[in-house]
Amino acid sequence: MYDCIIVGAGPGGGSAAYHLAKQGRSVLVLEKESLPRYKPCGGGVSPEIAKWFDFDFSPAISVKVNTIRYTWKMDDPVQAELRTPEPMWMVRRDVFDHFLIQQAQKQGAELRDSTEVNGIEFKGDRWYVKTANQVFEGRYLIAADGAKGPMAKWLGFKERKRRLGGALEAEAPAKVDDSNIAHFEFGMVKNGYIWNFPKADGYSIGIGTFRGGEGQDFKQILSEYATLFGIDVKTCRQYGHPLCLWDGTQKLHTQNAVLAGEAACVVDPFTAEGIRPSIFTGVKAAAAIDRALAGDINALEQYTDTINEEWGSDMAWAQKLAGVFYRIPGIGYKVGVKRPSATQRMGQILCGELSYGDVANRALKRLSGSLIPGMGG
Repeated sequence: MYDCIIVGAGPGGGSAAYHLAKQGRSVLVLEKESLPRYKPCGGGVSPEIAKWFDFDFSPAISVKVNTIRYTWKMDDPVQAELRTPEPMWMVRRDVFDHFLIQQAQKQGAELRDSTEVNGIEFKGDRWYVKTANQVFEGRYLIAADGAKGPMAKWLGFKERKRRLGGALEAEAPAKVDDSNIAHFEFGMVKNGYIWNFPKADGYSIGIGTFRGGEGQDFKQILSEYATLFGIDVKTCRQYGHPLCLWDGTQKLHTQNAVLAGEAACVVDPFTAEGIRPSIFTGVKAAAAIDRALAGDINALEQYTDTINEEWGSDMAWAQKLAGVFYRIPGIGYKVGVKRPSATQRMGQILCGELSYGDVANRALKRLSGSLIPGMGG
């Protein structure tokens, strides 16, 4: 019997596996895909995650970005340099996720990839996790199987608070001249944005909407935008995927089990940043289960409280900003994005130096004030 079984080998599952195994706990990670596996994702990672680990992430980083360039309807460009201690990381998820799991394996975690879970049952004092060929037993369970995974439903979380966003991404092999620049386009898509993130051997170009609304022709919009970079995305592989955006605090634990990663609905509703919050939940889930194994009967409840207080309270501000910004993106671009300080503030938020709560009140006043004559500035 394992101390903990983790379902899903993404950033949340890999982080939890690493920290639990490092504490000497017996850990099994079950992953339905064969690793390394492609995962549609822009691949922007906040360097803040480094402080939660004691190893060097350099082998998993494709390039580092220190400059952000914005456009409005492919025009009116704004370029700003990040003045954060460490540039933003750009990763390929097949490399990054596998690297994280390999670090967990070095600590003693066991991986079974190409192994899909098809049922779970709690009996006596343990979980029975069923796969096609075997049943595994574990004292605790971490569900980290992503936005589309079945684990949350099987664990009884039938009505999770979440806002589902949608994204379409294309991987475009190309010679990248300015691999230190990440691109964002705000005028071509409603309730979201387009991104173009550099990698060592090409671009990850994607489009996402985070507030719902009428349907849009993602493929056509993305194709038009990609011409800015001399790329024909119709010749590239394209991937659509849902985003599990944060939509309110909620219970993330049940009998000897917790939700982590996108299964816990923690994606930033303003930027759609998902890797850092997923890793944060994995780190905190590992700490909670380690305490539970040591006899702390309140450890899993405290995990829910920690995620809601340390991440959710800030996401409430992110959600308010998203609600205003994406409703009036033209004004948001003019009075928000084009301000020289805006990129610095966002960089500081992504690097953990600031929270949304530190800047949201002023930003919301500026956005709202621009709607009323005489109240801008």
